[in-house]
Amino acid sequence: MANLVRSIPRRTSNLLRSSVSSSTASLSSYTGPSSTDGRGYDHGAIDVHTHCYLPRYMEMLRNRTDVPYVCPGKSDADDERYVILPGEDAEDTTAIGRPIGEEYFDVGQKIRYMDRHGIDVSVLSLANPWLDFLPAEDAVAMAKLLNDDLQEISEGSNGRIYGFGVLPTQDPEASCKEIERLASEDCSKVKGVILGTSGAGNGLDDPALEQVYSALAENDMPVFLHPHYGVGNSHFDGTGHSLFLALGFPFETTVATSRLILSGAFDRHPKLRLLLAHSGGTLPFLAGRLDSCVEHDHEMCDKLERAPSSYLKEHFWYDSVIYHTPALKSVCDLVGSDKLMYGTDNPFFPPKEGARSDKEWPSTSKNYDAIDGMVGEDVRNDIVWGNASRLLGIEPIHQK
Repeated sequence: MANLVRSIPRRTSNLLRSSVSSSTASLSSYTGPSSTDGRGYDHGAIDVHTHCYLPRYMEMLRNRTDVPYVCPGKSDADDERYVILPGEDAEDTTAIGRPIGEEYFDVGQKIRYMDRHGIDVSVLSLANPWLDFLPAEDAVAMAKLLNDDLQEISEGSNGRIYGFGVLPTQDPEASCKEIERLASEDCSKVKGVILGTSGAGNGLDDPALEQVYSALAENDMPVFLHPHYGVGNSHFDGTGHSLFLALGFPFETTVATSRLILSGAFDRHPKLRLLLAHSGGTLPFLAGRLDSCVEHDHEMCDKLERAPSSYLKEHFWYDSVIYHTPALKSVCDLVGSDKLMYGTDNPFFPPKEGARSDKEWPSTSKNYDAIDGMVGEDVRNDIVWGNASRLLGIEPIHQK
């Protein structure tokens, strides 16, 4: 961590402490959530897919010149720009990155967004690429600091904020120690961990992660699995971020999850539980084909105790960030509505008028509409808040 600490001036370190304290102070006076969103809907939602780049992480990005990094906008009036995705700086339509304003790192802005859209509770997670780009020693130290920041912010939120912690996956042994710490009472507001598909650098089926899966299962800690690297990226040139996010991300989740299942990890760790981003990629649609291809492959047919789709039903939960009723029906048809949870992917995909406008976020309302289009009120309540409450042990404010 020494090199990382030296790269951040003392004045900035003081600002980091004051930023976290300021966020906590602004939340401590909160008296309760708005009961409705801007359209008059009474949701009481628990948002399981919502991100925040904590102040400490932002300062690290501002001190970098390699991807990922944050750089100034073209003028003083512009937001900073964030270059985040692999190869983004080398492709003409993505080289300038994306605008990144306070909605990405200010928890007060997160709360205002929640109130605007009928969200009781947000389970914050550090957005990609987490700590994947750091040397192992720096990642170990930074993970602890960020998780402590998340716990402090959550403690001061009057029940509005919980978190998924981050792991230094480059060092599996240190990750196990951090899992044990996160499962302790000292980190009671951390309800699981977020994990990228690269694992320790060689994918989720890497034998080096066996001890991590064992620690997660033993400590009853769910994993929120999120993509970052994409699959099939050479096909997306010239399309900005659109196809990388629309196709590359869910394909990545599909491949990584399938490899994890085929590795036999769930036979060895039957208590392991994962929440899949973006409704599980294409797995709900392709589960039958996956079963058939494994069954008829001489290399794979005898390596699992049961068909791959049975693991998708037993060990996985799915967020609703797919914006489309038929897709959500596909998830429910495969695994049941009790495995589906509301998510927003905030602060990504803001309204065209900008994240700090008073406009409704279409990306958020579309997720509500997609759920409303397929289920009755009781099942809808389970998806919007009940299932997350049961999995993560979070009591929605409107139920207190």
